[in-house]
Amino acid sequence: MSKEVFKIEIQETLSKTVEIQAKNLNEAILKAKNLYKDEEIILGEQNYVNTEFKISE
Repeated sequence: MSKEVFKIEIQETLSKTVEIQAKNLNEAILKAKNLYKDEEIILGEQNYVNTEFKISE
């Protein structure tokens, strides 16, 4: 009897809340994105929230 092959997607969620000083919400989001892109905000294992396993087509 042969075995089937299944594709399983494994998705981890990391989350961190940071305080950003800005003139408005859009500026705050832009600053946060830039800090993340420049690796000044780094998410690691201490920011782990959840793992999901899904069937992948």
